[in-house]
Amino acid sequence: MTLILTGSPTRYGEDRFTGDNGFLATVKAELPPKPRILMISAAPDDRAFTDSVLEGMTLCVRNSGIKPSSITMLDRRNCARAAGLVRKADWIVLCGGHVPTQNKFLHEINLKALLKDFDGLVMGCSAGSMNCADMVYSHPEMPGEASDPSYGRWLRGLGLTDIQIIPHYYQVCDYMLDGRRLFEDVIFPDSWHHRFYTFPDGGYIINKNGRSVLHGTAWEISDGSMKQICSENQVYTFMNVVFVSPHFPQTYSHFCAGLRRNGVNVLGIADTPYGNLNDELRSSLKDYYQVRNLEDYDEVYRAVAWFAHKYGRIDWIESNNEYWLEQDARLRTDFNVNSGIKTDHIEAIKEKSEMKKYYAIGKVPTARQIKAAEGLEAVRAFSRKTGFPIIAKPDNGVGASGTYKLNSEEELKDWFAAHPDNYGAFVVEEFVTGLLTSYDAVYDSHGEPLFESMGVYPTPIMNIVHDNLDSCYWVEKDVPAALARVGRRTVKAFGIKSRFVHLEFFKLDRDREGLGKKGDFVGLEVNMRPAGGYTPDLMNFAHSTDVYQIWADMVAFDERRKEAGEQYFCAYASRRDCYSYVHTHGEVLARYGTGVYSTADPALGICMCQRMPDALSDALGNQVYVARFASRKEIQPFFDFVCERA
Repeated sequence: MTLILTGSPTRYGEDRFTGDNGFLATVKAELPPKPRILMISAAPDDRAFTDSVLEGMTLCVRNSGIKPSSITMLDRRNCARAAGLVRKADWIVLCGGHVPTQNKFLHEINLKALLKDFDGLVMGCSAGSMNCADMVYSHPEMPGEASDPSYGRWLRGLGLTDIQIIPHYYQVCDYMLDGRRLFEDVIFPDSWHHRFYTFPDGGYIINKNGRSVLHGTAWEISDGSMKQICSENQVYTFMNVVFVSPHFPQTYSHFCAGLRRNGVNVLGIADTPYGNLNDELRSSLKDYYQVRNLEDYDEVYRAVAWFAHKYGRIDWIESNNEYWLEQDARLRTDFNVNSGIKTDHIEAIKEKSEMKKYYAIGKVPTARQIKAAEGLEAVRAFSRKTGFPIIAKPDNGVGASGTYKLNSEEELKDWFAAHPDNYGAFVVEEFVTGLLTSYDAVYDSHGEPLFESMGVYPTPIMNIVHDNLDSCYWVEKDVPAALARVGRRTVKAFGIKSRFVHLEFFKLDRDREGLGKKGDFVGLEVNMRPAGGYTPDLMNFAHSTDVYQIWADMVAFDERRKEAGEQYFCAYASRRDCYSYVHTHGEVLARYGTGVYSTADPALGICMCQRMPDALSDALGNQVYVARFASRKEIQPFFDFVCERA
């Protein structure tokens, strides 16, 4: 079911549906070519009023270019046939009128139950929109109701939404009723511990696939005050997103900014004072809860509980950070948040041994593996099958930390001796040679890719960390079809939905029995988060887009709204503070500076020059240079120039 809430689908005095804020286009997109329309009266016993509404709405429908196969009004005259009329309808319109009168009729015909399996469009108009709520706020509207202590302002509705609206803002904002100002003296006092949304005709709210989005000028009324939340041709998303550790890495403030642009309530939890957050992040957060220790689950749980108490149901919990993946899953489970991975699926994407099972489901070749917990002799027998070198790495770990390359049986024996208490936490894999690549993507709730990119890492991260090397890699301008196929199979096998992912593959440098031919892609590791460091920015520069906004649009709208522009190769080169280099910082900028490197295309050359946070510098270096190029052959000279040591 798609639900649309309006005050009126027309602007005042018009005899057609408004096109403002995309309303008419939105309605048409939800209808079949010749819809069967069922209108439900708000005055079922007033035949003259009901017939006039039917006549006026029929005129609006036809003048709007909609060609219905039938239009029927449901009122007292035909209410005995309500079930059949609802079942045959494509589009149900809940008409405007007196809220309590319509509310009573809706319960008499048991409409809530009749709509349980309805798969078409439901559109509310004024009172009809108000009665769609689970708990309806029926503010006084007729003389005597505001002063009547027995008038019931809270009614049980259809339960199609939890949003309570006050329609026709411009017509009623100065309305006086029984000597009282409707807004200041009636609605504002009733808004304590509640939230009402008011907007003029021409605005509307659409609920589809569990997401509610408001279009057009609107205000929120809560706790006795009113504030504007949206303007014409803008949107406001009714979502509460808890973002854990939004300040680190520092670029994650861009995710929060993207959410805020979509009208999302972004609720941050971190262990740093609010004043330490950057300006972009502070301006993006609806609220912030500082904990003493993010490792303390009970403390983080209380933070989420506070947000739920203050803002209502939590729709999304995310950190986009591998380190907090298990905590995120536990929070989603405990707060029944269904937008991401829960605890029952966490092992599959955290433990390398479990990943193998899902790679097999997707028919994605991977290196052979054994758990070190099986003991020295079992691993020794495994190494005789695969040959040396072999790789020992934590079964549950992030990045290259704790990874060992073992070149002989003697080194294998020494490794076991050096890890007498924790070797059981490791897995051992055959050593696969090839070019390390990544498949980076944002997926929607249907498991379909909204964005795809390819990263190339000529020097393995393990070598960079262990040997303190400079980090150099790049993002390709295109994703090869073979990588896209294996990436998508992997995503499907792991059941990945509504996520930014970073999947690592080896591109084989020679034929390997059991794995594939030279040039084939072999699964290495699944990471349920964006690539590290400034890599998302490299994707932006390579594809002339904004992956932070693409992710935020996926969260808010379950679709991609940010398109790509010109395509480039984007290269990353870093330096370490502990080394001296032939070319100075100024010389790098002079040679590769944007607008200097290529006068033919001023977009080429350096597009980012930043320091890397110390916490990420082991793998990614200290001083970062990011540059765009038109061809792949220009990348290696850039690496050589930046990283040539004195």
